Amino acid sequence: MSQAESVYLRPIAFAASPQSEDGRCVRLGGSMVWASRFAVIHRRDGRVVSAERYSAPDVAQALTVLPEALANNAEAQWKALQQVHAPIQCGERTIRFDQPQVMGILNMTPDSFSDGGAFMDDPQVAHDHAASMLEAGASIIDVGGESTRPGAAAVWEGDELERVIPMVERLAAMGAAVSVDTRRPAVMEAALDAGAHIINDVSALRYDPRSIELAARANVPVVLMHAPGDGDDLHSGGGYADVVLDVFDWLGHRRDAALAAGIDKANIILDPGIGFGKTLAENLALLNALPLFHALGQPIMVGASRKRMIGALSNEAPAHARLGGSLMLAARAFDSGVQVLRVHDVAETVQSVHVWRGLRDAALTDFSYLPD
Repeated sequence: MSQAESVYLRPIAFAASPQSEDGRCVRLGGSMVWASRFAVIHRRDGRVVSAERYSAPDVAQALTVLPEALANNAEAQWKALQQVHAPIQCGERTIRFDQPQVMGILNMTPDSFSDGGAFMDDPQVAHDHAASMLEAGASIIDVGGESTRPGAAAVWEGDELERVIPMVERLAAMGAAVSVDTRRPAVMEAALDAGAHIINDVSALRYDPRSIELAARANVPVVLMHAPGDGDDLHSGGGYADVVLDVFDWLGHRRDAALAAGIDKANIILDPGIGFGKTLAENLALLNALPLFHALGQPIMVGASRKRMIGALSNEAPAHARLGGSLMLAARAFDSGVQVLRVHDVAETVQSVHVWRGLRDAALTDFSYLPD
């Protein structure tokens, strides 16, 4: 068997509840989403050579006929798809992964694509905005001091520290669960010292080799996001053979690198990096394939809020006018079992989570499928 061969288990059909399929389905990633059919995809040298489809009860047997190396990997993915993820502890707050959690974005930058500059000049305004997101139901506040939009200039480390650390201190004093959105180890360390609980690195701990060592020592949750570029330009170097499978493989490699560096498996969250070095078609393909990423065995985070793709699909609507599209993409993520949604519009997204959860609860208690 060629070393360039790989296998993937992609959920392709879903059930409203286990009883609707008489139990012939599996729960994805400990979420409230059940999958009833799967494609077993075989790839060789970057090309898909087969995609066989199976109902959930038949998958385990189907994997036994694969070549040994592929079978072992496929069996690990089958187990990972069904893994229930333990909650993470962020100070006094417990973040559970059995339903979608909303992460509110707080950009302490002058040039972010959506709300750059709105919270920099007056710390009280930023504080009040963060408080309103928490009151609206945000589970986590993600504080960033550097724009990562295409073409944004790199920020000097001292400026990033000055933007981020005072707000992290304020949020920690409020008892919030705080994530720091940075790729610089000095900012990570200072933010953790100031009370942050999570590291959210858009470079997946690649930008500075010291970051992965720091994350392992700190023993805190880390978000590893896919971006094709190195250095300051994270958006360059796409060129995917198959964007879904390439991003899946890439995230698997970064997960393995984190584990090898001593980061606890329970502390790793993966993000497919919507909008980072991807075309509209590639972003749409990733969003449609989100259930596949449960096969990596980690909680999934998605950040598609107000992104350029929404404007591209809606007469070039500006960033502040993309609420409808943002909620549609959030719903897609909910239906895929995604555990964390990173958003600008917290109150509206939390409301959509509540309604989605109501629909799921109703399906779980609907026994009309059962015989009298």
